[in-house]
Amino acid sequence: MKMSKWFKGLRTGLVVAAILLYPLLCHAQMESTPQPQGTQQTSGPAEQVKPAEQVKPEMWAIHWQATNTWQFSPGFYSPAVNAPFYKPGPHSLWPHPFGRETTDTTVYMGLHLWPGCEIWANPTMDQGFGLSDTFGVAGYPSGEAYKLGRHTPYFKLDRAMIRQTINLGGETEKVEPDLNVLGGTQTANRVVFTIGKFDVVDIFDTNKYAHDPRSDFLNWTLVDLGSFDYAADAWGFTYGAALEWQQDWWTARLGVFQLSATPNSIYINTHGVTQGQFVGELEERHNLWEQPGKFKVLTFLTWGHLATYNDAVKWSEQTSAGVPDVEAVRRWGRTKYGVGFNIEQQLAKDFGMFLRAGWCQGSVEEVDFTDVDISVSAGLSMTGSRWGRPDDNVGVGWVFDQISNQARKYFGAGGLGGIIGDGELPYEEPEYIWEVWYNIALFKYDLPYKDLHFTGNFTPDYQLIFNPAYNRDRGPVSLFALRLHLEF
Repeated sequence: MKMSKWFKGLRTGLVVAAILLYPLLCHAQMESTPQPQGTQQTSGPAEQVKPAEQVKPEMWAIHWQATNTWQFSPGFYSPAVNAPFYKPGPHSLWPHPFGRETTDTTVYMGLHLWPGCEIWANPTMDQGFGLSDTFGVAGYPSGEAYKLGRHTPYFKLDRAMIRQTINLGGETEKVEPDLNVLGGTQTANRVVFTIGKFDVVDIFDTNKYAHDPRSDFLNWTLVDLGSFDYAADAWGFTYGAALEWQQDWWTARLGVFQLSATPNSIYINTHGVTQGQFVGELEERHNLWEQPGKFKVLTFLTWGHLATYNDAVKWSEQTSAGVPDVEAVRRWGRTKYGVGFNIEQQLAKDFGMFLRAGWCQGSVEEVDFTDVDISVSAGLSMTGSRWGRPDDNVGVGWVFDQISNQARKYFGAGGLGGIIGDGELPYEEPEYIWEVWYNIALFKYDLPYKDLHFTGNFTPDYQLIFNPAYNRDRGPVSLFALRLHLEF
C-alpha cells in the first residue's frame, strides 16, 4: 500500500512538473529558432494580408448545422444485476444493454452593425436523451447530450450576443467566415468584447484538437477540462460578458457570468450579483521545433447559494435522514474556485497533441458542469492526408477524473450529485476513460452563394470507461457511438 501511494504521488508530481516546465522549454526553443521578420502568431482562423489587399467585411451571414448522435452500451457488470439485495441509486448508469439518440439543428444568423461590431443569434432545435438520462458517469460520454432530454423536438435560443473588435495595430490578418464569425480583416493586436448569451467555453478553455463534440471527441471531460465547473444552465449556456486582449505572443481573457438559479437548473439566475462567476485565462503562443503551439492557464471563482459536502453529511447524521442532501444545507455567500492548464501543440502539419490538467475546491458541491474535482486528459489528433483523405480526422484520448475526500464520503453515504450517485457503495477509485474516433468526410459541395460549402461527416466512436461514477464495483463499460454531421 505504501509503495502504491508513493507511485501515485510520483506520477502526479511528474505530470505537474511537466506542465510547469512546458512553457519554459517552449521559450527556450523560440529563442534558439530563427523567427521570420515582420510576422506574428495569432490565435484565430486568420492569415496575414497586405494593406492593399484589405478584404471587404462580410455584412451578414447565415450558416446551418445538424447533428445526429446514436450511442449504445452492450451492458456491463454491476452489483445491481449480480447481487439482488443491492438497489442502485437514482443517478446510476443503467447496466443492461441500451441505446439512445440525440438530434440538434442550429441556424447561425450574423449581422455587421458598424466597424468591428457583429451580432449573432443561434436558434436551435433539440430532441433526444443521453444514455441513462445523462446520469451515471462523471466524464459523461456524449457532449451532444444535455442534462435535459425530451422525446419530441423543442426549440430554444442558445446564443444571442454582440461582439466588438477594437484593432490596436500590428500585421493585418484576413478572417475567414465561419460559424459565429463574419469574414473580413483584423489586426494582430486587438481587444475583443463579447456580451450576451453564449457558452463560457466558446471563449475559455478552447483547444483545436479537443473541443467540439460535433467533429472530434464526444466525452465531456475530453471536450472541456473536467474540473472547470463553469457557469451554465442545463444546456450549457448562460448570460455574461468577456474581454480579450491579444498582443504579440500572448492573450489575456477575463469574463463574468451568471450561474444557474440552483445547481444544474434549466433557469439562469436573475437575482443580480447574488450569484455569479469570474473566469480568467492567460494564453502564451510559441513555436516549438518550428511547430505552433499554445499554453494556457485558467482560474475561476464562483459565489452563490451553495453547499459543502461535509455539511450535508453532518445534516443527515443529526436529523437521522439517512441520506445526505446538499439542497438542505445550501447557504448564501459560499465560494468555489479552481485552476487549470491547457496545452495544444502541433507536432507536424497534419498531427498534434493536447494536454489538460486541473483542480477545483472539492469541499463544495458541483454547480453547473459535472462531478469532477481533479482532472487530467491528453490525446493525439491527425488528419487523413497521409493515406490520401486530407478531410478525414482521427483522434485518441485518455482521461483521469477524481473527486475529493469530502465528496467520497458524501457519495458513499448515498448522496446525489449533478449527474452521479450510485447509492451506498464505495467511491474510492478514479474514473479512467479512453476514447477513439474517426471522422469520415462524406462529401463537400460548393454552394453558389457567399462561397459557402455544404459538408457531411460521419464518425464512428468508441469509449471504454473504468469505475463509472468512481465506483470500483461497476464496469468497465464499453460505449459505441455513430455521429452524422451536416453543415454549411
